[in-house]
Amino acid sequence: MTEISDSESLSGKLLIAMPDMGDPRFSRSVVYMCDHTPEGSMGVIINKIAPEVSMGELLEQLSINTHMFNTESDVHFGGPVETTRGFVLHSTDYFRKGITLRVSEHASLTASLEVLQDMAEGDGPKAFFLALGYAGWGAGQLEGEISQNGWLTCDPTSEILFSEDNDAKWTAALAQLGIDPLMLSATAGHA
Repeated sequence: MTEISDSESLSGKLLIAMPDMGDPRFSRSVVYMCDHTPEGSMGVIINKIAPEVSMGELLEQLSINTHMFNTESDVHFGGPVETTRGFVLHSTDYFRKGITLRVSEHASLTASLEVLQDMAEGDGPKAFFLALGYAGWGAGQLEGEISQNGWLTCDPTSEILFSEDNDAKWTAALAQLGIDPLMLSATAGHA
């Protein structure tokens, strides 16, 4: 396992949970990293569903017209931090100055109602998903988890990020690294 240097940013990368991930909220999770600095890190889990809420219910609560949305679409569990706050991870064809964070060539993040309102008017991103909450790490915490073999990292693809098959994202991310999940050990050692 390679160490992450102080100058290497994981922004725009995927974190793939190893099989022995101790925190059940992150079991078999894939996290898209939106920000990674020496002060801390922030990402959105892209393959977990928030089962307690549907897209239609959430949009109604926010008084957003639902006719441009598939109201049966899943709302994602973005992580255990600020679980009442919404984040839209979307394709880079949409941008609003001052509120959209362009993370990489694959995706941007917008955490305001404007993106949902624009989508309701047909002016939103082509690909997106809505997540409640995010995954956050303090200074050095993520690097420590990576050095303890808690996470693998890889580059994302738009297909992985925006696929509707959430169950396949973990396996697809591992395949990006040439890893068969059946070959992963639940425990790993250091040489």
